[in-house]
Amino acid sequence: MKKETKELNFINNREFLNIIKELINNKTVLEMKKYRQHYETSCFDHCYMVSYYCYLICKKYHLDYIAVARAGMLHDLFLYDWRIRQPDRKGLHAFTHGKTACKNASKLFDLNQKEKDMILTHMWPVTIQFPTSIEGFILTFVDKYCAISETCKVLKSKIFMKKAFRYAYVFFSLLIIRF
Repeated sequence: MKKETKELNFINNREFLNIIKELINNKTVLEMKKYRQHYETSCFDHCYMVSYYCYLICKKYHLDYIAVARAGMLHDLFLYDWRIRQPDRKGLHAFTHGKTACKNASKLFDLNQKEKDMILTHMWPVTIQFPTSIEGFILTFVDKYCAISETCKVLKSKIFMKKAFRYAYVFFSLLIIRF
């Protein structure tokens, strides 16, 4: 997870950082670094990248880039390991964490209705509720893109390692047979 955080240092867009500064300096939001989201990516790093890509897209198309950057940073503010079943949590994580994140974010920050809606509906089409704004759809699709990207990155490295070991095994076997 430390490696992912270092990769985020390339983002030096002052406007973006000013928009989310209050959020990323919050003690509770920083706790998201403790939880894995997709393989080696922490929940914090995942949200950070979602927020940044949403900001870039919405800024380019003259949409509400401030609201989408804030919602992107908070869309997975659930603070638990979703892989471990917990008796106090009802329902599957995929269906419930949007509500949990919205509730947690609303306690910490003054969110507008659009930001709340984006956080609540970011799991569409898994959940029935669909976004009510273009920015909400952008957040939904960017979230899926980042999740797939984070997953493929790990799977690709694992496949590469398997191939490398296989070739090394064949190579050393040939060396042994030759001598």
